[in-house]
Parts: sequence; C-alpha cells; structure tokens
Amino acid sequence: MVKKVLFLSSADSVRAQMAVGFVRTLAGDAFDAFSAGTAPHDVHPLAVAVMAELGIDIAEQRSKSVQEFMGTTRFEFLITVCDRAEKDCPMFPGVGAREYWPFDDPEKVEGSPAERLAAFRDVRDEIEARVRRWLVERRYKRVLELSREGAAD
Repeated sequence: MVKKVLFLSSADSVRAQMAVGFVRTLAGDAFDAFSAGTAPHDVHPLAVAVMAELGIDIAEQRSKSVQEFMGTTRFEFLITVCDRAEKDCPMFPGVGAREYWPFDDPEKVEGSPAERLAAFRDVRDEIEARVRRWLVERRYKRVLELSREGAAD
C-alpha cells in the first residue's frame, strides 16, 4: 500500500515543495507526497532553480492551501517544515503520525543574488538529508541502495 505524506509550510513555496521533490525522486511510488500551506503563494523560482541543479524538476508543482486536504485525504504522515506552519496548523483529522522538521526560510535571507542562492542551496541540502534519513528510518530499501551507490562513487 502506498503511504501518503503531507509536507506543510506557511507559504508552500519553498521547503514543502523541495521535500515533495525529494520524496518523489528518492522513494518513487512507495510514497505519495503532497504539500500545502497555511497561507500559500507561488512556488519560488530559486527553489525551482536549486532543485533543477540536482536534476529534480519541481517547476510544475503548485502551492496549495491546507484546506484543500482537510477532511478529504487521509495521510499516514503530516510533516511541518517551518515554525509558523507548526503554530498555525489546524487540527488535521485523518493523520497517522505528525512530525516537525524546522528549516530556516531562505526567502527571508537578504543580500546579494549569490548570497540568496546560497541560502536556498543550504536549505535544499538540509531537506535532502532529512528526507533521506526519514526514508531510512522507515526502512525504505531504495534509499539504502542509493546511499550505498553514492558512497561507492
């Protein structure tokens, strides 16, 4: 049975979108990954760009409101990826396990274009590491194999 995971952030424009991209890439069809926000707005172009650097295309993903899923979809996992979403998340019926993965918001970084891009890359890399660990914790075999392949390179 395919397990469903919902990544929740405030805007559903960066962190949750990246997490979905990693789960879809690393877990294939073992998990059905979704994202939503408490106050969604468009997927950030720098999120799309830094994911594309790793060969992961999130350009067609769209931000959604958490309300789209309330009472309509059962999730085995609900993972909030920012402080605001953790505080603002309504009671969500039909959720198995709830987790909190706080990541800094790269949209709040001010500075040169290079500094902003570096912030998006840093958060991307943190999310990738956390998604990989989460999949390993669930004993998802494909990630274990990918980790071994990466170590052999």
